[in-house]
Amino acid sequence: MEKIIILFKLGIKYLYRYRRRYIFLFAALVFCFAIVTFITSSKDGMYDNVYYSAQSHYAGDVVAVGYNPQIDMAHHMGGSEISALLDAVDASGINPGRIVYRTLFGNTGVIYFNGNAVVQKYIIGCDWEKEEHLFSKMDFISPLEYPVSDDEIILSAPVANQLGASVGDIIILEVDNRYSQKNTGRFIIKGIVRDNSIFGYFKVYISRFTLNRLLLFDDNDCSTIGFFFDNPSAAEKNRSSLYSFLTERTQTGPLVYDREGMESETTQPWSWEGTKVFLYTMQVYLSEVTDLMEAMDLMTYLLYGMMLIIILVSAAVTYRLILHERAKEMGVMRAIGFYGSDLRMVLWTEVIILGFISIAAGFILSLFFSAAASFISFSWFPSFEIFLRNGKLTALYLPNTIIVNMIFTLLVLAAAVIIPSLRASGKNLPSLLSGEPL
Repeated sequence: MEKIIILFKLGIKYLYRYRRRYIFLFAALVFCFAIVTFITSSKDGMYDNVYYSAQSHYAGDVVAVGYNPQIDMAHHMGGSEISALLDAVDASGINPGRIVYRTLFGNTGVIYFNGNAVVQKYIIGCDWEKEEHLFSKMDFISPLEYPVSDDEIILSAPVANQLGASVGDIIILEVDNRYSQKNTGRFIIKGIVRDNSIFGYFKVYISRFTLNRLLLFDDNDCSTIGFFFDNPSAAEKNRSSLYSFLTERTQTGPLVYDREGMESETTQPWSWEGTKVFLYTMQVYLSEVTDLMEAMDLMTYLLYGMMLIIILVSAAVTYRLILHERAKEMGVMRAIGFYGSDLRMVLWTEVIILGFISIAAGFILSLFFSAAASFISFSWFPSFEIFLRNGKLTALYLPNTIIVNMIFTLLVLAAAVIIPSLRASGKNLPSLLSGEPL
C-alpha cells in the first residue's frame, strides 16, 4: 500500500512537470466534454420543459377525460363518472400526490374589452387553490396574489396586449353553453401570464364553479381529472393499473399510446350512450413532439460520437509523443529499480488525474455555454417556445447523464493510452535508454 501511495504521488509530480506537454490533450478533453455535456443537458432540459408545459396545460401525469357525444360540450364528466373514477383510484392504490379537476371549453370563446374582441382557443375552469402549485411556476407580469375569487380571470400576455387590458380591468367572456346558446360573464383580470407557446397563447383560466354555471353544468361537474405523481416516470404503470379497475365501474375508452390513436378513438362516429372515460399520459399528448425529440437524439448521438472520436485521436497522438520524449527517463527509472508495472502505475495515474481535472473544467465550461445559450432568441423558430422555460433555453444537468458522459470520456481516454503505455513500460532497458521509437 505504501508503494502504491508513493507511485501515485510520483504520477502527480510527473503530471505537473510535463503539464506543458499535456496542454493540447487537456484542451481537447475540456472542450469535448463541455460540448457533450452541453448538448445532452440541453436536450434533457428541452424535454423537461416540454413535459412541464404539457403537464401544466393538461393538468396531470395521468389525465382522465370524459367524452359525451350526446351534448354539444363533448368533454364532460358528471357525478357518477367522477365517483366511479375516484373509487377506481382508491382500489388501484396508485396514490396520486395531487388530484386536479378542470372544466374545459373549446375554441369558440370570445373575450371583449373596450370594443376589442379576441377568440380564445382554451378556456379552462380550475380550482384556484388546488392548482396553486401550477400557477406558482408560471411567469406572471406581476405576482399572482391569493385568494382568487370566482369572478376573476387570468389571461396570457399576448391576448392582454391585443385587448389593451391590464390587471384590474373588467372584461366580458362569451361562451356557448351545452345547448349551443350564448352565455356571458364579467370578470376582473387577476393576473397576466407571459406565455407565447402553442399551449398558452390563447388560453384563459377562470373558476371551475363559474365556468360550469356558464355552460349549464352541475356545480361539481368537470371535463378532466388529472393525477400528479411524485414519480412521473411511473405514469404509464399507474395508468394501466387504474384502467383495470375503472373498466369495472364505468364506460371506459381503450388505452391509446399516441395522438393518432387518441384522435382515432375520439373523432370517429360515436356509438355509445352517455359518458365514456379515457385515460391519457403526457406521452400520448406529446407523441408527435417525442418523434421530433427522437430525431434530435440522432443528431445528439452524431455530435456525441464526433466529440469522442476527437478525444480518442487527440489522446492517442499526444500521448505517443509524450511517451517518446520520456523514453530515456523511463529507462533511468527501470535502471534504478522500477518494474514495468510501476511505470504503468505512474503513467496511468497521470492520465486519470488529467481526465478528472479535464472533466471538472469541461463541466464548468458547459455551464458558460448554457448561460450564453439562454440569451439567444429562438423567436424565428415557429412553435419552439414549448422547448423553452420562460422564453429561454435551459439545460437540465441530470446526475445520470453527467455520470454516463464521464464514463464514456474516461473509457475513450483509456482506450487511447492503454496500448502505448503497455508498450512503453514493457520495453527492455536498452531500448528505453537508447530512445528507440515506441
